[in-house]
Amino acid sequence: MNRHFHPTLWNQVENQATRIPAIYGDIDFAAVPERFTINPSGEGLQGFEKLIPEIMADAPLVEMMAAYTLTGDVVADAYAARIPEFGFRQLVMWLKTACDKGVEAVPDAPDELRAFLAAMEARPKWLDMNLVREGARIERNHYAHLVPFAIRGAFLATFMNKYSALPMALTGHLSDQLAAKRVHETATFFTLTVMPGALERQGAAFKAAAMVRLMHAMVRFNVMKHRGLWDTRVYGVPIPQVDQMPAGQIGSFLIAFRALKEGREQFTTEERARIEIGRYRCFLLGLPEPLLGDTPRSVARLMLARQATLRSGYDEDTCGALVRGTMNTELSFDTSLPGKIDRELERSFSKAFFIKHFLQGDTKRAARMGVTYTLKDRKLALIAATCIFSQLRVFGFLADIPVVRDFADRLLVGKLEGLLKRYGHASFSSDAASYKSSHHAHN
Repeated sequence: MNRHFHPTLWNQVENQATRIPAIYGDIDFAAVPERFTINPSGEGLQGFEKLIPEIMADAPLVEMMAAYTLTGDVVADAYAARIPEFGFRQLVMWLKTACDKGVEAVPDAPDELRAFLAAMEARPKWLDMNLVREGARIERNHYAHLVPFAIRGAFLATFMNKYSALPMALTGHLSDQLAAKRVHETATFFTLTVMPGALERQGAAFKAAAMVRLMHAMVRFNVMKHRGLWDTRVYGVPIPQVDQMPAGQIGSFLIAFRALKEGREQFTTEERARIEIGRYRCFLLGLPEPLLGDTPRSVARLMLARQATLRSGYDEDTCGALVRGTMNTELSFDTSLPGKIDRELERSFSKAFFIKHFLQGDTKRAARMGVTYTLKDRKLALIAATCIFSQLRVFGFLADIPVVRDFADRLLVGKLEGLLKRYGHASFSSDAASYKSSHHAHN
C-alpha cells in the first residue's frame, strides 16, 4: 500500500518497535497484514453497499485505516511491558492507586505509569464536559432498560471475524464461565460511564477505562511474548486501534446513520450530547482523535471504512466457539420467579437483537453458528421488546417534564446501581497463565 498521505502517522507506527520492543520488536511494519484488505467482500456491510465504493476511493481514509490497523496503545503498552520486572498484579495495583489517589500516591512510580495517567488526564480541546454529563443523563434510560437485554447479542457481533476475534480466543475466554465474565465486564464498564460523575477524573468510569486499556496492553504483551502464538503477517498488531471502534462507537454509528437516512448532516441537540459522551469514552479508552467523528457523515464513514478494510473470515474453531460459549452462558443466577422470567426473556431478545442487527435477519446462518432461534424465542423476544420499549418511552416522556425529571433520573440511577451489583466486580485484567495456543498461530 502507498503511504503518501499520513507520513507522521506512519512514523508513529514504526516507532512502536523502538519504544516498546517487547511487544513490537518483531513486527514488520513495512508489510500490510493479511487481515487488511482494499477489496471488501461485503461481509458485515449489508445495507451500506452503495456507500462503500466512495469510501474505498478515498485514498487518505483507507491509508489511515491501514496505519491504525498497525497501531496499539503506546502509553498503556509501555506500562504493560514492565510485567517481567514487577508482575502484572503489581502493575494493576499501582494503576488502581494512581487512579484513586493520584500518581503521587505510588512510591517510586514508574515513568510509564506517569505517562499513562497523564495521557488520560489531558482532556482534548474539543471536549465539552457539560455535553458529556447531558449525554450520560440521556443514556441512562437506555442502559437501564435496553442494554441489559441487548448486551449479549451485541457482544456476539464482536466474534464475527476471525482476525479481530483471535485475541479473545487466545486468552482462554471460550468457556461459558469466562464468556459470562467478559460480558459482565463489558456491561459494567459501559454502564459505569453513564453514572453521575463517573467520567470525571476521580470517577469510577475513568478508573475502569484505565483498567481496560491495561488489560488490552497485557494481551498484546502476552501474545507477542509467546513465540508461535501470534502470526503478525496474518493478524498484524493484537487488538489494534481499529478494533476498539465497534464496541466504543456502535451507538454513535446507529445515531449517525439514522441522521443521514433522514437527510441530516448535523446532529440534533440530544444526539450531539450522546455523541459527545461516546467520543470522550473512546478517548479515555485510547482511541486517537482521527477515529472519532463529530458529524453524522464522518462517524458513519469511519466505521464503514473500518469494516470494509477488515478482511472477512469466519472460522468455526475460533468464532463459532466464542459465539456458542457466549450464547450458552448464564448471565444471571437470580432464582426468584421474576429472575427466571428475565433470564428467559433476555436470552431470546439477545438472539433477536443479534440476528436482526448483525445477520440481517438470517436465522439459518445464525443456526450454523450455534444460535438457534425458535418460535418460542420469537414470542419471548416480542414480549421483552414490548416491555423494554414501553419503559424507554415512559422514562423518555418523564425526562421532558421539568417537575419530575430529576425524580425520574434518580429512579434510573437506582436501577443502574442494581444492575452493577448484578454484573459483579470487574477485574479488567489478563493473566498470561490462562493463554493457550491456537491452530491459527504460526511460527
